[in-house]
Amino acid sequence: MQLNLRYDMNRPDFGAPHPELYRTAIEQSVWADRLGFSQVFLAEHHGAEGGYCPSSMIQAASILGATKTIVAHLSALVVTMHDPLRLAEDLAVLDNIAPGRLWLTAGMGYRPHEFEMFGKDITKRLAIMNETMATLKLAWTGEPFEFQGRTVRVTPAPVTPGGPKIYMGGSTDKSAIRAAKAGYQYFPGHPDLFTLYREEREKAGFPPPEELRRPAASFLYVTDDPDRDWPVVAPHVAYATNTYAEWAKERGTGETRYSAAETVEALKAMPNIKVLTPDQCFDYLKELGAGTAVTFHALLGGLDPEVSWRSLRLFEKEVLPRLRAEEGLLENRA
Repeated sequence: MQLNLRYDMNRPDFGAPHPELYRTAIEQSVWADRLGFSQVFLAEHHGAEGGYCPSSMIQAASILGATKTIVAHLSALVVTMHDPLRLAEDLAVLDNIAPGRLWLTAGMGYRPHEFEMFGKDITKRLAIMNETMATLKLAWTGEPFEFQGRTVRVTPAPVTPGGPKIYMGGSTDKSAIRAAKAGYQYFPGHPDLFTLYREEREKAGFPPPEELRRPAASFLYVTDDPDRDWPVVAPHVAYATNTYAEWAKERGTGETRYSAAETVEALKAMPNIKVLTPDQCFDYLKELGAGTAVTFHALLGGLDPEVSWRSLRLFEKEVLPRLRAEEGLLENRA
């Protein structure tokens, strides 16, 4: 079982202010690093009404500089929104700051206004992405190469051979097939896509991919009093859930783990939203088993940092020791 954090910084008007959210994300990442968490996932979108993080690489730098071993995973990094050369430089510098601790899931993007914002043609997004991925590969050799008719060179080269670890992201069959044929690892928007990806990767002659971990709840909150805390967290979770459900309509196709919810009861009925006591949390995670990725979306919907910390510290005190006591259940991250 792998333990992770996730942040997107998207918040409603009643959410915590962004300065508090960004500072708390650093502090919680330090906490998670000390406890042996594996990754902190950092998301990216642009021009979002709720201030969704538009610069996950800068957020990654703030976290990598404060931690020692945890991986900052840019998931997804919308590579079509970035100049390919500048992206190669920024990612190479991050890998120099924390060698081997920067991973990214490359996303193509799907929100029309983002492409308009950066003067990109959404109908050419696949070509833009392909050029960007090819540029990263050439740039990270540290040697001169041809780019759009001119000779360029990106320095410094990453410390990690070949550059930061890259996954391909996506929520459609086409994304799974594309990642498979290119030989990338794959981080699907929905687990069912991984079956198609594995089959296509084998057909393309690549070795078996990394195993996809079973995801635990998208939002997991540990509390000594669920009845007290459900009304506290519900508006924030509903905001995030409704936002993602609305954005999914812009994609047109693909899978999402989120659906709209208007009431606390509707949220309680969702299998990917869990507000549990320590005993319930332990039983839930033990049943999921060793191949699970448990990701705490700790500040979802601009959740008050104090409320967020209350859950994490209760998990540390009353759940984590019991998980560690179960042989073979929890990963021992080096």
